[in-house]
Amino acid sequence: MNILSFPPHRVLLAPLAPASLNADWFDPEWLTAQGWVTGSSDSSGRNPAWFFQQDGQEYVLRHYWRGGLPGKIFKDGYLYLGETRSRPYGELALMIALHEQGLPVATPIAARLTRTGLTYRADLITAKLPQSRDLVKVLSGQPMAAERWQELGAVLARFHRAGVYHADLNARNILLSQEQFYLIDFDRGELRQPGTDWQQANLARLRRSLLKEQGRVESLCYDDGADWAALTAGYNKVLASAS
Repeated sequence: MNILSFPPHRVLLAPLAPASLNADWFDPEWLTAQGWVTGSSDSSGRNPAWFFQQDGQEYVLRHYWRGGLPGKIFKDGYLYLGETRSRPYGELALMIALHEQGLPVATPIAARLTRTGLTYRADLITAKLPQSRDLVKVLSGQPMAAERWQELGAVLARFHRAGVYHADLNARNILLSQEQFYLIDFDRGELRQPGTDWQQANLARLRRSLLKEQGRVESLCYDDGADWAALTAGYNKVLASAS
């Protein structure tokens, strides 16, 4: 990972970052002024990610926002404990490793860390997955075939087999792009020794997410019996083949 300095910013570059990338790329107002912005996400309507295009490549810009009670006070400020211990450094480094292993993640591009005294703010850029929809949108209005649920289970098993812990595995962090499932948002994720306890807890988090979305989105087509059984079958088949 290369690091460039644009005081007060530090820009962390992944191997596939374009040579022209600088600190301005992380500023939505600057991107808009250049005519690069093509849209934004509608993830729950809060703190959307920005989509922009440059030199024929589409990108996603995401700002780091705090959640829970701390987020009501600090919104986007994090305590600075060193560059390598920062949220963007950890996420970008993990995504680089996963991308190099061939796991289905968006191509990591760069991150920006802006330090102010004892705190910092941060942003992340990844390549945009073409024609992508999150799992909630995929399930809105029509059910997903059992074979597709098995494919999703197999993808999750590939990540778990590689020791990848996703800190926020939910239905909106699973994208379907050109018939392929991807995981996004690896903030606070990490590599662990594969183990049944954390892997099953990770799956349980996704299942709770699906049930929550089912109660929130009236048109969501999810059968917690048959669909979850198909996902589990695909997951177990991949783990069994590795043992």
